Amino acid sequence: MTAMLLAGPTETDVRAALGAVVDPELDEPITDLGFVRSLTVTGSAVEVHLRLPTSFCAPNFAWLMCADAHDAVSAVPGVGRVVVELDDHHDSDLINRGLAAGAGYRGTFGHEAEESLDELRATFQRKAHTAAMERALTALLRADRSRTEADVHRLTLGDLPTGAPTTAALLRRRATLGLPTDDAAPVLVAADGTPPAPAEAALFLRKARSVRISVDGNAHFCRGLLATRYPGAEADQTHRSSVDDVPLPGPTRPTIPLEVLS
Repeated sequence: MTAMLLAGPTETDVRAALGAVVDPELDEPITDLGFVRSLTVTGSAVEVHLRLPTSFCAPNFAWLMCADAHDAVSAVPGVGRVVVELDDHHDSDLINRGLAAGAGYRGTFGHEAEESLDELRATFQRKAHTAAMERALTALLRADRSRTEADVHRLTLGDLPTGAPTTAALLRRRATLGLPTDDAAPVLVAADGTPPAPAEAALFLRKARSVRISVDGNAHFCRGLLATRYPGAEADQTHRSSVDDVPLPGPTRPTIPLEVLS
């Protein structure tokens, strides 16, 4: 019997795998942020070059993205040799050597490394959940004007629109944290699954909104820095749709006569 040869990977396959790699702080795919500088597929060999908005981006964040990219590409069927390199960073040489040697984070940075990156990753996963939760609830409030922030403590996952990007994003982040994803589960919860008291729900949501605005603002800033550092990089960027285009429901503000303002 003739053994069937596994077809080599395509650039589309590899780029799709990289789309699952997120910047831990910005909670967006590195492909959408424009961080993938180049991608070359030669037979079963893949070489990826990454770039960041500045040369002094945190080394631990840079390592997480590079290591995750290497793991994601290595898992693509048909991929053999994988090279992932970070360009133009003050720790590029160190990071690239560590990746090539499979040395891991601590093996690469030695005594400068933290004990583990697991807690750092978990911190940003919790933050990503908070932002995704706020996006989903705010999108619902803006689509359904009969609801207000005072109602959010009653909402369950089943109340969110099925198939909406904000719903799908929230479900993914809940699954990452091990939170329930069934329709009966409350939407408004802390990262450990604890819901706020009904009287505190509106304030809880507004605090979550401040987290989401911070995340989205940092992402916007980093996109601008990248485009300034690498002219033309904006063509490689995809912006996450904003939930801020439609105002939140609330009481109508009274119209003030012009003569009062004069």
